[in-house]
Amino acid sequence: MRATVSDPDLVRAADALCAGRLAEADAALRAVVAGRPADPLALWMLADLAARAGRNPEAEDLLLRCLDAAPGFTDARYAYAMVLNWRHRVEETLVQAERLLQAEPGNPLYRHLRATSLLRLGEDAAAAEAYAAVLETHPDQALTWMSYGHALKTLGRQAEAIAAYRRSLVLDPKLGEAWWSLANLKTVRLTDADVAAMAAALTTGELSEPDRLQLHFALGKAHEDAGRDAAAFAEYVRGNAIQRARVDYDARETSGQMHRTKALLSRGFFAAHAGQGCPRPDPIFIVGLPRSGSTLIEQILASHSQVEGTQELPHIPALAARLAGRARRESEGAYPDILAALSPAEIAVLGEEYLARAQVHRKTDRPFFVDKLPNNFAHVGLIHLILPNAKIVDARRHPLGCCFSGFKQHFAAGQVFSYDLADLGRYYRDYVELMAHFDAVLPDRVQRVIYEQMVAEPEAQVRRLLDACGLPFEPGCLKFYENDRAVRTASSEQVRQPIFTDAAEHWRRFEPWLGPLKAALGPVLDAYPDAPAL
Repeated sequence: MRATVSDPDLVRAADALCAGRLAEADAALRAVVAGRPADPLALWMLADLAARAGRNPEAEDLLLRCLDAAPGFTDARYAYAMVLNWRHRVEETLVQAERLLQAEPGNPLYRHLRATSLLRLGEDAAAAEAYAAVLETHPDQALTWMSYGHALKTLGRQAEAIAAYRRSLVLDPKLGEAWWSLANLKTVRLTDADVAAMAAALTTGELSEPDRLQLHFALGKAHEDAGRDAAAFAEYVRGNAIQRARVDYDARETSGQMHRTKALLSRGFFAAHAGQGCPRPDPIFIVGLPRSGSTLIEQILASHSQVEGTQELPHIPALAARLAGRARRESEGAYPDILAALSPAEIAVLGEEYLARAQVHRKTDRPFFVDKLPNNFAHVGLIHLILPNAKIVDARRHPLGCCFSGFKQHFAAGQVFSYDLADLGRYYRDYVELMAHFDAVLPDRVQRVIYEQMVAEPEAQVRRLLDACGLPFEPGCLKFYENDRAVRTASSEQVRQPIFTDAAEHWRRFEPWLGPLKAALGPVLDAYPDAPAL
């Protein structure tokens, strides 16, 4: 390692990286790796560049090569663990955290990573204890106080969560994620003093882009709660603009993937594969778009004596990504076309693998469980193929309500389409068109729940939902807000309260600024709750 630290090519690449000349740094590092393919430092730096650009599969490959050459390179191992975390490979992340802790048992970063992995695996109480243990010896760690707040929020201990977030902000008033976490509780109103503190933080020149954008989102929520809608929307626009520049997203690519899916997964395709897959009926998939009411549906189902709520499981997208192969972009991968080449045995194994991976998140012996990752709508065909007896519920909300709610929500990861109104509208349109395709080729396979109808007539809609899932009606499903299970989504506090009817129409306050969204939605807007004719 010491021999390469002073290497002039790496020094130039590091200078370019620090100066933000990412293309220059990328070219320099690729040249070094081409000549020295086992240079640990060059591989680590190139992986950092790939991760910054959102190319996590490439970053993972580079870091594996780096660790093969230098197994004791702890900075690279920590970077590898973080990439696994970003790729939702949480069990593997925990393994790497434990390995890092063997080398440095007291390292707060590694202890924090272990606690975070426990939280993501659904070991909520253990995660809270792990964060608390870190804070006993390192009480000045603002990030750990914030993560402790996340764990407490998930457990429903809201007052303690707020106190933890506030403590993190005492230690670091510029911590944008802590401000956003407070605002994101939905049931908390930020004060005028909070608004002044956030505005002051935004005037400093030391803010990172993630802190800055989350401060804008939090300020937007504070203005919105105070009825200052124009100011709120302006802050949402600022935050979204920062994040949109950071993500690698092309709406045309998403539309292309949807067209590939529809072209392959025809009525004849599914008829030819009838009777294949893993026959177990355990999963209930809730799909749709974020902010569509999916957490409400999950909470209703998880209040049934036969259903366990888990979380937004990453395993279906992970299977799809593996089938796609090592492509840098989704459009260049083999998925979904490769589905046509799978044998009946391979299809069944995929279903069994999904259930085995999901088992880690199951804590009860209830016969059914909910997987509510909204983006699984893109994989309805894969789900039906490998788990033909699983239930699929499509959570749908008015396009302006759903998309605007997504626009003002800063997601931790994964929703790269949500930072531009035109991108959001096109994504919603693609979703509606794809689900209409599945309605046509797999009639009655997907149960659709319209959010506004659920709000207007909850008992009738809950009975309809349970019937579609093959479950007898239980009155407890109407009192879902009394369920004290851990909830990890942005709606965690909202589903601990009865349904409020005014939320369905909240978007109308911001309608004057939603022109680009309306234009992108096109005929989908006028046809709602139905889909436009194919």
